[in-house]
Order: sequence, then C-alpha cells, then structure tokens
Amino acid sequence: MPMPKGHVSSNGNGTAKDLGGITYHDVADIMSSKGYKMNHSTARNVFISSLIKIAASVTTIYDMNLNSKDLKNIAIDPRFQFAISEFMKMEKND
Repeated sequence: MPMPKGHVSSNGNGTAKDLGGITYHDVADIMSSKGYKMNHSTARNVFISSLIKIAASVTTIYDMNLNSKDLKNIAIDPRFQFAISEFMKMEKND
C-alpha cells in the first residue's frame, strides 16, 4: 500500500533552504548540539509559527481579520516567505 500524499500547496512549497538559508535538519542538528531537544519537524513548526506571527502583524496593518487557517496559508506560501526574506535582507544591508 503506497504512502498517502500530503497537502500540496497551489503555490508550491517554500523552504528556508530555497531562500538561501539552511535546512530544517541542519537547524535541528545545531539546536540539539546546544542542548535543545529538537528534530526537523519541530524546527519547521517553530519556523512556521514565527511566520504566522509576522503574517498576523502584516494583516492587522491592513485591517484584515483573518482566522488561524488563513494566516497559516499565508505563512506557508513561498511568495510570502520570499517577500519576508527580501525585506530582511534589505533591512540588513541598509
């Protein structure tokens, strides 16, 4: 019996690696070596939770009241992740 396929985003799947960062496995290895209990799934969850908080702040600026599902959909969208990455690079270089 084949494994069930997970949800495929209509806009692709974004990863920190695609944005010039490191993989979730690398993050988990670094955090584990520093004494934190973490695996790649936890690293991804922390990353997505952070992006959800950013999405919530951005949507509040535009007076959008979105539910948690909509905020997560924004956070996992690679276009949103790319925009946040570019903004952070811009701020770092200024």
